Amino acid sequence: MSGSKKRSSSLHEKAGISPPEITNVSAIQQIKKNRRQQPSSTELIDGILSGNITALSRAITLVESTNPEHTAKANEVIQGCLPHANQSIRIGITGVPGVGKSTFIESFGSYLTQLGKKVAVLAVDPSSSISHGSILGDKTRMEELVKDENAFIRPSASGDTLGGVARKTRESIILCEAAGFDTIVIETVGVGQSETAVHSMVDFFLLLKISGAGDELQGIKRGIMEMADAIVINKADGDNIKKANQAKLEFNRALHLFPPKKSNWQPKVTTCSAITKEGISEIWNTISDYTETTSTTGFFQERRKEQNQFWMMETIDEHLKSNFYNHPEIIQQLVQIKKAVQNNEISPFAAAQFLLNEYKNCL
Repeated sequence: MSGSKKRSSSLHEKAGISPPEITNVSAIQQIKKNRRQQPSSTELIDGILSGNITALSRAITLVESTNPEHTAKANEVIQGCLPHANQSIRIGITGVPGVGKSTFIESFGSYLTQLGKKVAVLAVDPSSSISHGSILGDKTRMEELVKDENAFIRPSASGDTLGGVARKTRESIILCEAAGFDTIVIETVGVGQSETAVHSMVDFFLLLKISGAGDELQGIKRGIMEMADAIVINKADGDNIKKANQAKLEFNRALHLFPPKKSNWQPKVTTCSAITKEGISEIWNTISDYTETTSTTGFFQERRKEQNQFWMMETIDEHLKSNFYNHPEIIQQLVQIKKAVQNNEISPFAAAQFLLNEYKNCL
């Protein structure tokens, strides 16, 4: 084979186009520096008040942070935005998984932006109890609304907080209101006893249902029904319209069995189709009627005051719990005490009292 012609390999790599020489290294370095540099609390406040979405997103990330160093800065931002907040209607939307919450919110939000409203959606994604991860896919499920310049969608991981409401959602509401959003929608993970967490931070609580999923009133806790200011039967389209209307009658009968609300508001039951947009306008009319009625009686304002007080107490509870578990002495003692409880060497109640006494002695 010595006389044979040498073959060129088909895997031979040809020389490509050489990259251009970097002529302004200092400019590149300055860009990288600016990316790393976090804006001050004053810059964030000014950005939020001017309607800058980037500043709003950064501020929400700051208040959601579990880093203790971010707490003081987050409080400064919230305090600076507080005088410009509280000029919105806050709507909580809940329902079992698969009821079509994301599709409904997209149709509902798009309808409101067409009316000239500015809509902020704080969508809570369920976190895995094993990996603690979250998909945060609400933006992909609301393809049209996410492109609307008058809408802002912020998915947050629910973590292990009550009712699937993301930690610091209450503060995020204030920031969105200060940024000029007049309609705040909070989407929750699903129906459960802890939906009281959502109810305690919204003005109007909407329960989304579907028909044809078995007995219409089974599986719904009485507490959820009592909290609802409106029940909407979704997916009322095609062959499902008759079933949806039947479900509407049954829910109306059920609601009349409940005691009157403090607001003297009689909850409404309606049907809609998030796909065809049928019934969406009626839902907004119901919310508008509720706002007008409760504002006239003073209940709307009084409820906001009660909610502020409630969240102050909740924040105290949260900080006390956090300080307890992060105390060096408790961290050291907790491992041994847990083993003792597991081995029945001490009762859980006595162990808890021991740890509390240790914590009190350290203060």
